[in-house]
Amino acid sequence: MAKKEEKTNVMRILEQKKIPYTAHSYACSGAVSGTEVAELLGQNPAQVFKTLVTQGASKSYYVFMIPVAEELDLKKGAKAVGEKSIAMIKSKELLPLTGYIHGGCSPIGMKKQFATTAHFTAKNFPTVIFSAGKIGYQVELSFEDLSGIIPVGTADVTV
Repeated sequence: MAKKEEKTNVMRILEQKKIPYTAHSYACSGAVSGTEVAELLGQNPAQVFKTLVTQGASKSYYVFMIPVAEELDLKKGAKAVGEKSIAMIKSKELLPLTGYIHGGCSPIGMKKQFATTAHFTAKNFPTVIFSAGKIGYQVELSFEDLSGIIPVGTADVTV
């Protein structure tokens, strides 16, 4: 059952930039897996993306958007961003770094904009769905519109 519509910072940013989007919400008591989110929303898991934050050997941070049922391939990810290696950041580092908590991390509206790479399949869909920056909320918009807000490249970055 959908919750009362609440605006997240991501939604406010999209509205401020006049970007059309569809808001989705689902009831949950905490972080759920991305595949569960897709199921709760009745959406194709290949079109629902999770946002992962990594740190490279150079100490730079990188954001990856991958389909919820997939796993980030750290070697492919490192190659895509020109790093020798990358590693997932620890959950406790996520909030101070991005302003988001685990399960509610969005590529839009982070405290600082990091280089973002989406799985190349994001371009295959008329729209992509990803976190609206809060657990229980997702936004759906075209990849083209997303790349108009944040610089986002594409690559094959999954296992």
